[in-house]
Amino acid sequence: MSRDGHSEHENDPENANGTEDEDDNDTSSQTTEEDPQPYREPTPPPPPPPPAAPPAQQRQKPSYKHRFTLSGHTMSISSVKFSPDGKLLASCAADKMVKIWSTFTGQIVRTLEGHAEGLSDVAWSGDSVYLASASDDKTIRIWNVDLGTVLKTLRGHTSYVFCVNYNPQSNLLVSGSYDESVRIWDVARGKCLKNLAAHSDPVTAVHFNRDGTMIVSCSIDGLIRIWDTASGQCLKTLVDDANPVASHVKFSPNGKYILASTLDNTIRLWNYHSTRVLKTYVGHVNTRFCIFSCFSVTGGKWIISGSEDGKVFIWDLQTREVVQTLEGHKDTVLSVATHPIQNIVASASMEKDLTIRIWFDTGDDNEA
Repeated sequence: MSRDGHSEHENDPENANGTEDEDDNDTSSQTTEEDPQPYREPTPPPPPPPPAAPPAQQRQKPSYKHRFTLSGHTMSISSVKFSPDGKLLASCAADKMVKIWSTFTGQIVRTLEGHAEGLSDVAWSGDSVYLASASDDKTIRIWNVDLGTVLKTLRGHTSYVFCVNYNPQSNLLVSGSYDESVRIWDVARGKCLKNLAAHSDPVTAVHFNRDGTMIVSCSIDGLIRIWDTASGQCLKTLVDDANPVASHVKFSPNGKYILASTLDNTIRLWNYHSTRVLKTYVGHVNTRFCIFSCFSVTGGKWIISGSEDGKVFIWDLQTREVVQTLEGHKDTVLSVATHPIQNIVASASMEKDLTIRIWFDTGDDNEA
């Protein structure tokens, strides 16, 4: 292992059944000839309505173009993540290495070495100073990126660590493993606070919501589970009727929804409060690998995912239309990441390619 929505704005039948006309008749004049009325100037006709204004934000399609190709990893690249300040891109791979790149020049900044086995995921702290890496050597390392040094090594998982993420405050880490557990860690002490027996198969993704009070996890068992961070209690379980393998999951930026990728060539947007699937996104190929999907909110509102046909797919979040495909990789695109501030996308590919591509939207006026 490597890495329909329905419109709820239908016409209200009460506004189309003629009740307003009946009300007008009931309130018509009740005067008679015996009740003479004082003379009043006739009411002038109302002015014509102003011309309809164009939509405030007409939906534009993205126009991403390839800017840089980053080469250096010698085995499949499993994860890429932009730093929260947007200046750096971190990547990790099966070659046991983490590499740090400049977003705006594509140059290699630093290589972090020390893991004994390949890596599946990386995550930045909120201040862009620290990086956590998840490895098949069963450990998580916390690095000082500027110094290139290891601050902490977190031990406790009994199998490959497959996914990791910081909470928004960056004082906690959450990790998921092939040992089927989710662990919550105290970053400062390097200690495990909670060990959740979360799933009945390897855990493929973990993510905090926007205020850090909840964690979402997913697994090869097909379940998506939401956890209370403080108590470790399972708050809700989401499962699609077909129960496909759940390969990646994350909260939306506003915290109201969950985006879930599954190994049936589908990405689903869940309203986890009502446990309903609001949107499904299809067109990409995903039946074998755990491929990242993410939101893009710096320009339009897009959903972005890699694909096993070597492309990056971009959908309109609302209409579910594929609005752009990015082509150039020569193998499965396992990982995609969106820049926190600008219209920039990073994508990374497997053995036959081994490159990271950085794509800039040509409509972005603030590219540097």
